Amino acid sequence: MSAYRHGVYVSQLPTSIIPPRRVDCAIPVVVGAAPAHMIEEGQTGPVNQPVLAHSHAEAVTALGYSDDWAAYGLCEFVYSQFVLHAAGPVILINVFDPARHKTAVTAEAVSFSGGRATLAHAGLVAAPVVKSADGQTTHAAGADYHVDPIAGVIRLSEGSAIAAGATVAVDYVYGDPSKLTADDVIGGIDAATGAASGLELVDQIFPRFGLLPGLIVAPGWSRHPLVAAVMAAKAANVNGHFRAMAVVDVDSGPDGAAKYADVAAWKAQNNYADSNMIVCWPKVALAGKEFWLSTQVAGRIAATDADNGGVPFESPSNKALEINGAVAAGQAVWLGPAEANYLNSQGVVTALNWNGSWRLWGNRTGCYPANTDVKDAFIGVQRMFCWLGNEFVLTFWQKVDRPITRRLVETIVDSYNIRLNGLAAREAILGGRVEFLRAENPASELMDGAITFHLYVTPPSPAREINGLIEYDPGYLAVLFGN
Repeated sequence: MSAYRHGVYVSQLPTSIIPPRRVDCAIPVVVGAAPAHMIEEGQTGPVNQPVLAHSHAEAVTALGYSDDWAAYGLCEFVYSQFVLHAAGPVILINVFDPARHKTAVTAEAVSFSGGRATLAHAGLVAAPVVKSADGQTTHAAGADYHVDPIAGVIRLSEGSAIAAGATVAVDYVYGDPSKLTADDVIGGIDAATGAASGLELVDQIFPRFGLLPGLIVAPGWSRHPLVAAVMAAKAANVNGHFRAMAVVDVDSGPDGAAKYADVAAWKAQNNYADSNMIVCWPKVALAGKEFWLSTQVAGRIAATDADNGGVPFESPSNKALEINGAVAAGQAVWLGPAEANYLNSQGVVTALNWNGSWRLWGNRTGCYPANTDVKDAFIGVQRMFCWLGNEFVLTFWQKVDRPITRRLVETIVDSYNIRLNGLAAREAILGGRVEFLRAENPASELMDGAITFHLYVTPPSPAREINGLIEYDPGYLAVLFGN
C-alpha cells in the first residue's frame, strides 16, 4: 500500500540523452626495462606492475633513470614523451627484475685513486666482498670501506687498512638488463600465484586506473616478431571489449633490415601485417641520442591528438619529429621522397627530411598493401574506428541489463546520433549515424537479451596524394599584341 500523499511532489527522471564518455586514444602502455634498482639505496621500484606517470619527475621517481637507453628502453620513452613532446600520461611496465636478471663478478681488480675505486658495473644488488689483490685478506665493510651500490663506487673509510693507491679484488653481483629476454616482455600468468607479467598486464590498465590503452609500445623489443605479434593480439582485444594500436619497429640492425630496400621483405617474412600495427623504420636520432622510431611516433600521435581535442581523426604523417637524423645499423639514413614513398607503399612509416625539416612520413597500417580496406589500411581511420568503438562501449555500459524497451533503444540511438552529428560538425568525420535495424535484431536474439545497433561512420581519409595539372594555354599569346 502506498503512503497517503497530499500536496505537490517532484521526482527526477533519467535524461533521455546520454553524454558520451570521453576516451583518450593516445595513452601509451610501454613495456620494457627501467633501472628500478638504482632509485635509492635499499629500494627497488615496481617490477611487473603498471605505473601511471603524468610527468617526467613522477616517472623517474617511480622507476629511476639512466642514459643507457640500449639497456633501459623505458628511459628512452620517458625522455621522449615528457621532455620532447610534453605529452602525458604514460603507463609504464618495467619487466626488469634485478633479483632475477643479475650477473656475478668474481675478483674484479680495481684500484683506488683519491680515496675511491669504481667498479666496471653499477647497480649492485648485494653487498660486495672486497679482498686484497692476492685474495688473502678480506677487508671489513664500514671499517675499511663504504659502497655506493647505485654508482658502483667503493670509498675508503677514515683509518682504512687499505692503502690509498691499493688495488683490490672485488666479488659482487649487479643487476644486468642484458639478461632480459623477449619472453620477459611477453610475460604471462604465473600458474602458482596467478600473477600477470609483461604484456599480460595490459588487461590490468583499465581496472587499475580507469584508463584505456591507446597505444602499446615496447622500445627495442617490438623488433622481435613474437613480441610484435603479442602486442598486436593484445591491442586487438583489450579486456574483451576495447581496441588499441601496437606501434612496432622493423629491426634496423645489421642482422635485420639495414637498408630501406630490405624492409618490405623483412616485414613480410616476420608477418608485421596487422591492421592495428603501425610499423616503423629506421631508428632516429637527436643530439647524439638514438630513439626507436616507435617511441617518437607515440609522442607525435599524442601531440597530434592534443591539437584536435583528443579526437584521433588526423594522421600523424607529415608532421615534425623531434629529431635531427635517421639511423640504421649505425649508419646515417637519408631517404628521398621516392624511397620513403616505397616504404609507405609497403605499410611502413618512416622519417623524411623535407627541406631541412624532419617529418614522420606514412599513413598506412601494417596490413597494407595486402589489405586495402580503408578502415584497416589508414592509420587515422583505423584509430577512429577503435576510438569510436571504445567510446560506445564506455558510454552505454550503464545501460547493460536494463529492460529492452523502445525507450532504451531510442535513448541509445538518439544519444549517439547527436554525438556523431557533433563530430561531423567539427569535420572529425564526414558523417555518421546509428540505426536499430529489424534485420539485425531477430526475435530469438531479443528474447535472449541481445540487441544490436549499427553504426555507420566515415572518418576522412588523409590527402596522401595531391595532383596539379599544368597545361600550356596558347590563348594567352594574345597579350603580345596588347589584346
